[in-house]
Amino acid sequence: MLAVDDVRAALDELCRLLRAAPDVAQVRGAGDALSALKVIQAEPFDAVFLDISMPGLNGLELASLLAKLSDPPVIVFVTAYDGHAVSAYGIGAVDYLLKPVRAERLADALTRVVRATAARRATVAESVRPDAMPALPVESDGRTRYVRRAEVEFAEAHGDYVRLHTLSGVHLVRMPISRLQEYWEGSGFARVHRGFLVALDAVRELRSDSVGGMLAHTALGDVPVSRRHARELRERLLLAAQRGELGKR
Repeated sequence: MLAVDDVRAALDELCRLLRAAPDVAQVRGAGDALSALKVIQAEPFDAVFLDISMPGLNGLELASLLAKLSDPPVIVFVTAYDGHAVSAYGIGAVDYLLKPVRAERLADALTRVVRATAARRATVAESVRPDAMPALPVESDGRTRYVRRAEVEFAEAHGDYVRLHTLSGVHLVRMPISRLQEYWEGSGFARVHRGFLVALDAVRELRSDSVGGMLAHTALGDVPVSRRHARELRERLLLAAQRGELGKR
């Protein structure tokens, strides 16, 4: 992790909090954006915790430069001002922390960093290895046809089977939904409920149901989203939107 702040006391405190967090292996500090850029060019970092108001090159400008790297770090802004949040998320930041930073709030940000880093590594891994189950065989009336993953809006658990919901109809495949999740989660699908997987690029909007729960709306209907999966779904949709991967259907 790299922390960047031109105020020495604020930098020292942020570094202290990061070092105290579980699973943070190494923390470096930089007192201005140009120093940070030199450090990042010399060694890779998973994430940069970045102040906005700095002399010379400010935090937003540095983040814009980092976004152009072939393997950019995850960005978290740490600032005393709340007026730059829209610009920060527009650049691709995964979180926006207000000073003084509380340990609990920092823990939330680190969770987002871990998820974003894992998603990025999964994307890289998918680009260099054979695709995992791009199509599934469906048996019907003594014939076998193949349903492509790109056709599936969502998958629904049905005992030892899954129902694949596509524009051409519903297809039954003998496979537990947990196994299908293993194959497809790194290829644009998210587990949103114990009984459902949904294609991220099939989600048109998120809605509330009559009892305050969440629904992911697709062309083929609404998919229930459990509370334990709601936050992760929002984050994955945001990341997909930032990469331009939504709205392709």
